[in-house]
Amino acid sequence: MFGLTSLGIFHTAISLVALAAGLTALARTGAISMRTGVGKLYVWTTALTCITGFGIFQHGGFGKPHVLGVITLLTLGIAWAAGKGMVFGRLSPYVEAVAYSLTVFFHFVPALAETLTRLPLGGPLLDSPEDPVLQGLDAFLFLLFLIGATLQLRELRGSHRSAGTLRSV
Repeated sequence: MFGLTSLGIFHTAISLVALAAGLTALARTGAISMRTGVGKLYVWTTALTCITGFGIFQHGGFGKPHVLGVITLLTLGIAWAAGKGMVFGRLSPYVEAVAYSLTVFFHFVPALAETLTRLPLGGPLLDSPEDPVLQGLDAFLFLLFLIGATLQLRELRGSHRSAGTLRSV
């Protein structure tokens, strides 16, 4: 199906669950957190997406998608540590929010590349992951991430100020 292996189908299904959970968490509360059920679902399915992605070599050996998987796992670890307040002190809520949101952006990079270079069957919209149209879409999504992260930081800063727990950031 769509030129995918069994592992590729499983990987894609898990990544769709992760993306839906992440977008649901962002829509509900404006952030992803391991303190919510949908946040936990997002984090665990994102980690599983990365792990299953390491076994997919459609374009040769270890490549850019695998590097993105490693970066995503590291970013999840940073977000988790920040959520526990282990490393970043009073900046922890900010680091947690932005890091988890960044991983949502990371989901979209391969999702767009794989979708637009595979569909529609027999005549995909783009010829390769290096297509300038795809790079423009990735840049647009990164801009959306920056806007969303800015809004998250402003919201967090406002909630800390109103609680009297933050002097300046």
